[in-house]
Amino acid sequence: MAMSGDGFLVVAFLLGYLFGSIPFGLVLTRLAGTEDLRSIGSGSIGATNVLRTGRKDIAAATVLGDALKGTIAVVICGYYGGPNAAMLAAFGAFLGHLYPVWLRFKGGKGVATYIGVLIGLFWPAAIVFCVMWLATATTTRYSSLSALIAAFVTPLFLWWFGQPVLASLLVVMTLFLFYAHRENIKRLQAGTEGKIGEK
Repeated sequence: MAMSGDGFLVVAFLLGYLFGSIPFGLVLTRLAGTEDLRSIGSGSIGATNVLRTGRKDIAAATVLGDALKGTIAVVICGYYGGPNAAMLAAFGAFLGHLYPVWLRFKGGKGVATYIGVLIGLFWPAAIVFCVMWLATATTTRYSSLSALIAAFVTPLFLWWFGQPVLASLLVVMTLFLFYAHRENIKRLQAGTEGKIGEK
């Protein structure tokens, strides 16, 4: 079923971006009648900020939605366009979450979508990411640090596992993820970053 041609690669990227730009955190909190996410905490539309509304169920749904939008984009584009289309859809979905056109390009931090595209591209890498995140979160209770360490390790795992092209893509995505967490990094360095479970 794979379609050939550079035209579909452009379509794959744009489709990925459109999927990725769906702001599940904002949509779900509005439907639940909570505060506008952009006016509380970090102002991010991701699950960590959703937790600050006190609704763990909505936060969990946000994680699921933000992950699945990446997975679905990758699977659809990979089915019709092959591996290159899948990778472009993954990158598009990730950028769509970080910079959604509907929200003046101010989105979330990208962690759930990063995991979601990994599930679609190469699921063992998603498991490695989650294991590293959980191990770091358990020992430090810093969500941001856990994501940064897991994202740093993931491309190394892909390269070691014989996936150099995917590893290259994930290096680029990891750089974007680190940039999205730049304020968290400053707070970690200053010792003022909030821990998991703190308001």
